[in-house]
Amino acid sequence: MEDSHRWLDFPMRDDDIVISTRSKHGTTWTQMICALLIFQTPDLPAPLPELSPWLDWTIAPREAVFASLEAQRHRRFVKTHTPLDGIPIHPTARYIVVARHPLDAAVSLYHQGANLIRERIAELTGTPIPESKRGQRPPVHDWVAAWTRSTNDPREFPDMLPGVMAHLSDAWTRRDEPNLLLVHYADLAADLEREMRRIAAWLTIDVPESRWPALVEAAGFAAMKANADTTVPDPVGLFRNRDAFFRRGESGAAAELLTPEELTAYRARVRTLIPDNLSDWLHRP
Repeated sequence: MEDSHRWLDFPMRDDDIVISTRSKHGTTWTQMICALLIFQTPDLPAPLPELSPWLDWTIAPREAVFASLEAQRHRRFVKTHTPLDGIPIHPTARYIVVARHPLDAAVSLYHQGANLIRERIAELTGTPIPESKRGQRPPVHDWVAAWTRSTNDPREFPDMLPGVMAHLSDAWTRRDEPNLLLVHYADLAADLEREMRRIAAWLTIDVPESRWPALVEAAGFAAMKANADTTVPDPVGLFRNRDAFFRRGESGAAAELLTPEELTAYRARVRTLIPDNLSDWLHRP
């Protein structure tokens, strides 16, 4: 459902914000934060997926996505699941990459798979449901354990372990560049206001002090779930239950799914894929 070639023809603006994440790493959360900072009110002028389109999403016609973004007069903030090495880097645009404890993201991905209407995806894309997506799903432990052992090509299966590590490793090597900001899901969960203020400062967006309480509340888990009809990226009905898109879990809790032996093997595997300092940052509480 993705075509990163669209970025080659997309006319960027100097102050554009690009949110580059892997699936279930905090994409929608970061889009909401950007929306609240830009409009400085919880009463957004349109549903979040309209304000912040997914540029690569092939279900939405390319011309329609480009036209929608061209018509926007506010500061644009665009969603992509493409790693930074797969899109042109505009010298003055801003790029936000969000990371999450990989096992937590894998568990969220598993549950999202159960929430997707595969027949609807097949109808919209014109491609049959893959054999791997048919039949009864394995238990969450078995699926996550297999995910930790996956050796899939990152370009073909970007949400499996090698793809996630490639996405984040590329961003990590760019972390000192002035137009890139790394955000950790755990930091958003631990102190949302602090992280929102950090993001606002980096985007050079001034927010009056009196507005911060309402903006932080609107970016919280409860508020976003309560407004799932306007926050969930589902304009064409791909999810069985929009509320189920939001699942709350303590950062790092998914590691409890694995046996001690599986967890040790996972940690060793990760350190063959990414630098130690990135692994330490990713897996911290």
